[in-house]
Amino acid sequence: MAPALINANPVVYEKKERPARSRPGDADFNEYAADIIDQLEIFDILSTFLHHIRDIKDPEHPYSLEELKVITEDAIEVDDKRSYVRVTFTPTVEHCSMATVIGLCLRVKLMRSLPSRFKVDIKVAPGTHATEDAVNKQLNDKERVAAALENPNLVDMVDECLTPSYE
Repeated sequence: MAPALINANPVVYEKKERPARSRPGDADFNEYAADIIDQLEIFDILSTFLHHIRDIKDPEHPYSLEELKVITEDAIEVDDKRSYVRVTFTPTVEHCSMATVIGLCLRVKLMRSLPSRFKVDIKVAPGTHATEDAVNKQLNDKERVAAALENPNLVDMVDECLTPSYE
């Protein structure tokens, strides 16, 4: 028997349309310009799969984190000069058992996509989770993250969330 979902009926939102950004091959693309990392770049960050952070799938539902409003562009802070990124996410319910997995997915996606000079903080939005402090501590402790990524079952779950759906 399949385990019961924590939030069986989440509210699903429409994805926002995004302006096209210049890419290699575009007439206005300058390969010699410094790559500026900004809020939209983090939200739409590209990896080798052409898959975006906003399209990371929820571990429990067939929806993206953007469609569930777990992650929004406004919840991303970037300081390119100081090489700092903070992503704040909002679980769909206060007692979400997948909050740590969602945060780990965000961290792994950014670790794989951003230049190594960036310090990344992943936080649960204040007041949105029953164990907010514990989740934040887990997600921002290098040793705990490394230990989590040694668990093959957890890595499989994270990779599944990061896999593009091509809908």
